[in-house]
Amino acid sequence: MPDLSALAREAAGRAYAPYSGFQVGAALLTAQGGLFTGCNVENASYGLTVCAERAAICQAVAAEGAGMKVARLAVVCLQREFPPCGACRQVIAEFSLPLGSTEVTLIQNGQPVTLRLADLLPHSFSL
Repeated sequence: MPDLSALAREAAGRAYAPYSGFQVGAALLTAQGGLFTGCNVENASYGLTVCAERAAICQAVAAEGAGMKVARLAVVCLQREFPPCGACRQVIAEFSLPLGSTEVTLIQNGQPVTLRLADLLPHSFSL
């Protein structure tokens, strides 16, 4: 099983974060066994910034198609500890395994913590 947190940390080192200074990386494993990483890419127009989680998910969809499902995801910020933002949580939900069972690992108090997406984003929006 790949160490997604280590891969996320490595991806964070490649982030483009000249405005916030927060280098964030994400690594995910798909239900099909694909492994993808992403980092945040900021923009002077903050609304155009792409978060690491969404960058990794976009790569996974581009490689595996619209039916791609995220089995596990890890997120690491080199400077701080925080969970995925609300927008990323909703995008993860769009590609989550049934019943929000996708596992999301983040760092809290210096330690990795793994939560089910359903616990990280209860009552997510869906059509």
